[in-house]
Amino acid sequence: MIVTPADSDVFTALAPPLGAGVEECWMDFEGSRMRYLRSKSPLLAKDARNGAPSTPLILVHGLLGYSFSWRFTMPALAPYASVYAPDMLGAGFSDRPVGIDHSMRGTAKRLLRFVRKLGISSFDLLGTSHGGAVAMMAAAECLDKNASLRVTRLVLVAPVNPYSAHGRRLAPFVGSKFGTALFRLVIPYTSFLFPYGHARMYGDRGRIPAGTLEGYVAQLAKPGLFEHALSIVRTWTEDLHELEATLPKLASIPTLLMWGGKDSAVYASSAEALAKWFPNSRSIVFPGIGHLPYEECPEEFNRALIEFLMSEKIRG
Repeated sequence: MIVTPADSDVFTALAPPLGAGVEECWMDFEGSRMRYLRSKSPLLAKDARNGAPSTPLILVHGLLGYSFSWRFTMPALAPYASVYAPDMLGAGFSDRPVGIDHSMRGTAKRLLRFVRKLGISSFDLLGTSHGGAVAMMAAAECLDKNASLRVTRLVLVAPVNPYSAHGRRLAPFVGSKFGTALFRLVIPYTSFLFPYGHARMYGDRGRIPAGTLEGYVAQLAKPGLFEHALSIVRTWTEDLHELEATLPKLASIPTLLMWGGKDSAVYASSAEALAKWFPNSRSIVFPGIGHLPYEECPEEFNRALIEFLMSEKIRG
């Protein structure tokens, strides 16, 4: 069941304004309410190579992010394709159900159930940070011989992967018993810590767009965000092992790897090792940019993304 914007969650009164042509939508999803943004192409753009209708694009945010991350991406992509950006359960303004499977594979399967409910069978998939790992797991699920969905192209923006030393250390520590206890002690001070952690995601803090911190903090009005994050990092080490075992399955998918050269969260040095699993791929590193190129250099990011989506031939 798709829920109309008029039935939206009371907390979204605090949500940042939407970009031009972007619509807020809600979905009844497995006993919870899931929020997502949608921008539908009014032009029904055609692929420049084969004349086929444009492929829908699904955008998957990272840990502690939500659909707000794509405020510069969705309006830019609207002339080319219909774009959908969910607040994954536990994040943004979607419900925060307790006890659901937040492993990378569990989240990937939930993402694919969301796509099915949209009535989409073939789509492009973009994931960033933790959402990039989820996107890889979801793409692998779609390669099963009995799968009803198909990922045509994959875009990975600084995706969590087994080859970044930073990710192998920090998240497992926070997910440990000691790290979790310590994290819960500092949660009351998040009004101070959140701006510090957020600023570290940029290569140049002078390029942080106006209103960005306020946009990310807005989701804190809905309780449970940090408990959601803790549930994700508890299985981090096991998830990375499973992801590494999954990578060989993805070789056939046309893929774009995008990174900021000064990424302090998922090191750009891991891109080369990851790219070896994607023989049909392109890699772009934005010099001087941090973990969020779609915010720090949105024009360059969008230009590279559109070029890839419009030029990469879809194989039958």
